[in-house]
Formats: sequence, C-alpha cells, structure tokens
Amino acid sequence: MSDECIFCKIARKEVPTEPVYEDHDLLAFDDIHPVAPVHVLIVPKEHMVNLNDAGKNDVPVLGKALRLAAKIADERGIAESGYRVVVNNGEQGGQVVPHLHFHLVGGRPLTPGLGLRREDLSPGGSFLTGCRIGV
Repeated sequence: MSDECIFCKIARKEVPTEPVYEDHDLLAFDDIHPVAPVHVLIVPKEHMVNLNDAGKNDVPVLGKALRLAAKIADERGIAESGYRVVVNNGEQGGQVVPHLHFHLVGGRPLTPGLGLRREDLSPGGSFLTGCRIGV
C-alpha cells in the first residue's frame, strides 16, 4: 500500500467509509461524487496505479472485481435494467485517483458512447459506424 494514496488510506481504515463490500482483496464503497443513483467504486486493496501496473498474478483479483460489480448491481436492483463498469486509466483516460479502481454506474439511462468526442462519431451520431467488427 502507498502511504499517501487515498484508497490505500481507506483500505487501512485511516479514512472512514461505509463499505458496500470488503474482503481480503477488494473494498467497495459508494462514490462521494456520484454520476448516477448507483455509483460504487470497487478497489483492489493492493496498490496498483492503473491497469499498466497489473501483472498476471493480479488477474484473479481483477476478475473477482468484475464479478463483484455484477453482484452489487444485482443487490442494488440494476442488473436487469443495465449498468456500466468503467476503468479510467491514466490522465487522458480520465483517471483522477492514482490507484486502480472500477466504477459501477447505473440506476438511470446512460448515454451510449465511450467518452468519444463528437467529431469521433459518424455523421448519423453512431459510434459504431465504421468500426471493424471481428478484426
């Protein structure tokens, strides 16, 4: 764990939070700046800055985090209506806290797209137009 990392401090119980879930590997809690009615952060307790820091030994924890997202989505009543799981990776990827974490977001209709700029969209507004599927 990192001494100055806010998520490491939360994992060490130095900063209070109300866990949605906690075990040896993961901690989940509601985001303090939610963008939707359901906005839960799922954080590996081991400090990794982002996906670039994750190694093959981290694969089980990362998979566990994704399964946990589905479990929490079900518990929060958004599994059937739909939700999004997001990892912001690096400055240009929108990562604010330099500790790998997953955002589980749902509970309202989410706009289609993947954070693309308007100029990245096709003239009809679809981000899939022009994508090569299966390549």
